[in-house]
Amino acid sequence: MSNIIEIENLNAGYGKTHILFDVSLNVEEGTICAILGPNGSGKSTVLKTIFGLTSVYSGSVRFKGQDITGMKPYKIARLGIAYLPQVESVYLNLSVKENLMMAGYILQKDELEERIRYVQEVFPLLKNYMERKLITLSGGERQIVVMAMALIREPSLMMFDEPTAHLAPKVANQIFEKIKELNKNFNITVILVEQNVKKALEESDMAYLLVSGKINYYGSSKDLITNEQLGKLFLGL
Repeated sequence: MSNIIEIENLNAGYGKTHILFDVSLNVEEGTICAILGPNGSGKSTVLKTIFGLTSVYSGSVRFKGQDITGMKPYKIARLGIAYLPQVESVYLNLSVKENLMMAGYILQKDELEERIRYVQEVFPLLKNYMERKLITLSGGERQIVVMAMALIREPSLMMFDEPTAHLAPKVANQIFEKIKELNKNFNITVILVEQNVKKALEESDMAYLLVSGKINYYGSSKDLITNEQLGKLFLGL
C-alpha cells in the first residue's frame, strides 16, 4: 500500500515560534492514523502544516508523491485534502443548505445539487435540517454538518482536529462511527488528532506520539494502547 502523506525532517511553526522539530511521518492510503500527545505537543500544528497554514523552516510535505510544502491552502484543498479544525468552521447564521452550498462554491450548479443530495444520503440527519440555521444546532449536529461540507468536495484525505471536543460520550461515539464509515465505505484516508486517546487508538490503524514537537513513538495503535510506560507518561492511560 502506498503512502498518501509523506513528511520528512519537518521543522515548522508560526513566524519565529518553532513548534515541530525534525518530524518525519508517513500515512498509508486508506488507513486511519492517530496523532496523539500531551497538550502543546504540536499535534494540531502537524495538520496545519500539511494544509499550508504554518511557516516551514525546513523539510518537506508530500501528498500522493507531489511536493506541497508551503503551497497555498486553497490549492491544497483542490488536490483532495480536507482540514476540519477544532474551532468553528461553519457559518452559524446561515442554514445547513447554505453552508453546504458555500462548501461547494467551485462546483457547477448541477454538480453541487447532486453532491448535496449525496451527502444527505451519507448523513440522513441533514434531510430534516436543511433550512435550520447552524446556530440552532447542537455541537454534535454541527460536527456532522462540518463533515458533510468536507465530503461535498470529495476529498481523498480528511484531517480531523479533535472532532469530539466538548461532546457528550454518546454523541462522540456517533462521530467516531461516521469517521469510520467515511474511511471504510468511501476509502477516505483519515488523520485524527483527538484528546480521547483510548477511543482514538481503538479506532485507528497507526499512531504517532508527539512530545514537545518531536516524534516519541510511531507504529501500530494496538501496540501503543498496550504500552504501559508510554501510556502512563504521556497519554493518561
